Amino acid sequence: MTTKTRAPGKKNHTSSGIKIIIAAICSLTILSNTMNAQTKRVPASLSREEYIEVEKNVKLHVTDLGEGKTVVLIHGWPLSDAMYEYQYHDLVQKRFRVVGITLRGFGKSDKPYGKYDYDVYADDIKVVLDKLDIKDATLGGFSMGGAIAIHYVAKYNAAHISKLALFGAAAPVWTKRADYPFGFSKEDVNGLIQLSMTNRPQLLENFGKIFGATETALSIGLGNWLGGINFEASSYATTQSLIALRETDLRSELSKIKIPAAIFHGVKDKICEFALAEQMQKGIKNSYIVRFENSGHGLFLEELEKFNAELVSFIQKQN
Repeated sequence: MTTKTRAPGKKNHTSSGIKIIIAAICSLTILSNTMNAQTKRVPASLSREEYIEVEKNVKLHVTDLGEGKTVVLIHGWPLSDAMYEYQYHDLVQKRFRVVGITLRGFGKSDKPYGKYDYDVYADDIKVVLDKLDIKDATLGGFSMGGAIAIHYVAKYNAAHISKLALFGAAAPVWTKRADYPFGFSKEDVNGLIQLSMTNRPQLLENFGKIFGATETALSIGLGNWLGGINFEASSYATTQSLIALRETDLRSELSKIKIPAAIFHGVKDKICEFALAEQMQKGIKNSYIVRFENSGHGLFLEELEKFNAELVSFIQKQN
C-alpha cells in the first residue's frame, strides 16, 4: 500500500476554504445581530387591556386613555363608550386618565343572552374597576348610565370612587308612579318596548328627534354618528334595558350616596325632564345641579365646551 504525501510548501486549499466560509458566516451572524439590535421594537402602547372579561365568555370593551387622576365614564341607552369621544380628547389633554366602559350588550362589548338590569351592569363595572385597580376616581354616567352609576355607588359603597357625576341621568325613577309624577308613563314605555321588538330603526329615529333641545340642535353629521353607535347595540339588550328603565326605582338609594355629586342636566331635556335633576339633588346630600340652559338630552354635545369645563372643575374641586 502506498501513501500520498503533500509536497513541502504546498497549501491545503480545502482547509483554507472552510476557514473562509466559517469566517464569513460569523461575520454575517454578527452583522445580523447588530441590525436586529438596532431595529428592536420599542413598545408603542402601555399594554392596557381593551377587552376585560367580567364573567365566563363575557368581555367588555374598555377605552383607557391618558395618565393622571382617573375619570370613569358610563354611557347611556343604547349608546356605547364611543359617545364620549369629545370628552376623551379634552380629559387626556388636561392630564387625566379616562376609562370608558361599554356595558354588555352594547357597542363592541359582548352581547350574551341572559339578564340585563342595573344589578348586572353594576357588578360588571365593579369587576372592571377591580381588575384595573382604580382608586379615588370620579364616576360619570349619562342617562341610563347615570342611573347605573347611582346604583353602583349605593350597592358597593362607592368602591374605587370618590366623586359622582350625573349627566341627564334617568334617575331616581324614569317612569311615573302614584307618588311620583315625573318622567314617562309606564304605558308610554310599554309602547317603546313593543317598538323595539318590531321596528327598532323607527324607535331610534323617534328618540333622535327629541334628543336635542330642538330637532335641529345637533348637526346631521352628529346625529348620524350617534345613530351609528346606537345600531351597534343588540336588539335584545336594547329591549331588556328599556324594561329595566321602566321598572327600577332608585329613590331609596339616593341617601346612601355620601360622596360629592354633580348633577349636569339640560333644562330642555325631553327624555329625562329637568325635574329628575331636582329630585336627585333633594335626595343626594352633598350634591349640586349644573344647569344647561340651551340643551336637551344631548348636553354633552349641545354645550360641549361648558360640559367639559364643568366636568374638569368638578374633578378638581376640593371636597
